[in-house]
Amino acid sequence: MKFGTLGLVGTVVAALALPAAAQTPHTTPSKSSATLASPSPTTGSSSARSTLVDINSASAADLDALPGVGKTRAAAIIKGRPYKGKDDLVNRKILPSNVYNGIKDKIIAKQG
Repeated sequence: MKFGTLGLVGTVVAALALPAAAQTPHTTPSKSSATLASPSPTTGSSSARSTLVDINSASAADLDALPGVGKTRAAAIIKGRPYKGKDDLVNRKILPSNVYNGIKDKIIAKQG
């Protein structure tokens, strides 16, 4: 059995029918494959920021939509404005810590 220029490893890779990129050994990825493999750093962070609910300006409906908040707690959040930080919701006893822990990654307290 003749293995050719790729040797035994190349034959095994070819037998497994891996994509051509996997068959060619690289020490560093090409620019185009690196671009495809990793998402843009601004894509993830900007979309996450745009989905945050600002507790200092959100409507009652937006606050009510947060898990565990509801209409009564949304009204209490609005009544307690302004907030210096989102943890003021627990510090001022507007939300219990279990509800706050469920929404803390979905809210922000913008100043201004």
